[in-house]
Amino acid sequence: MNETRGYAVFFFPQALEVLGDAIRPYLLDGPVGPHLLCREIDTGGAFTEMTLEGRDADGRVVSLELMVPGSMVRMIVSAHGEGSFGFGSRLRGAAPAGATPADAAAPAPAAPDSLATPTASGRDEPEG
Repeated sequence: MNETRGYAVFFFPQALEVLGDAIRPYLLDGPVGPHLLCREIDTGGAFTEMTLEGRDADGRVVSLELMVPGSMVRMIVSAHGEGSFGFGSRLRGAAPAGATPADAAAPAPAAPDSLATPTASGRDEPEG
């Protein structure tokens, strides 16, 4: 991955149709479809707030903020050029600190019965 930093925001086709000419100048088209390349994004409300960088007619860098209803957003992809990420160990076969061989062989605990959800028939069935 290159060193581009930001987020690629993809929209549902119906959203692009509804937004029409208002969103078109900001869209990038690529092999994966039309999307916005954003520097920052906030999904903490009813609207998805996206900060884009652009240039004005004089070539100066400007910051644009676009807000669309969150239901229009299909997917957000991180475009950060960072190394590996996640919660697992980066070393293959490495056990967590303090783990013993008996810990590795212990089966996972069963889900409690309190995690039952009602079905269409009205009876509770365990989630799974």
